[in-house]
Amino acid sequence: MPRASVKNAVARVWVKPGTGKLTVNGREGAVYFARPVLRMLINQPFQVADRAGQFDIWCTVRGGGLSGQAGAVRHGISRALTYFEPGLRGVLKAGGFLTRDSRVVERKKYGKAKARRSFQFSKR
Repeated sequence: MPRASVKNAVARVWVKPGTGKLTVNGREGAVYFARPVLRMLINQPFQVADRAGQFDIWCTVRGGGLSGQAGAVRHGISRALTYFEPGLRGVLKAGGFLTRDSRVVERKKYGKAKARRSFQFSKR
């Protein structure tokens, strides 16, 4: 059960041999990730490893937005596949699927409107 976190989203992913069914937080994957781009993102590790439709995925995901959650699920699937089939590690690592996306929101600084944005300058 790998835990993958990308940005602020954290996903727990379980992989077992099956027909390619995806369940996210108890809902069907196509319903949870309605945008085709997000579904494509999640299926990338299987495409690279030539394992499309061979595994059932069950995952819980929380935090972040939908895009970050899809990235976290993709990272979790990649890690779970390496535990299940260690021979796939090289292919997935070369594709960049085992690298965590460490970008997080920069904190707001005092004397600034946002993290870097200054307050509007007023001459008078």
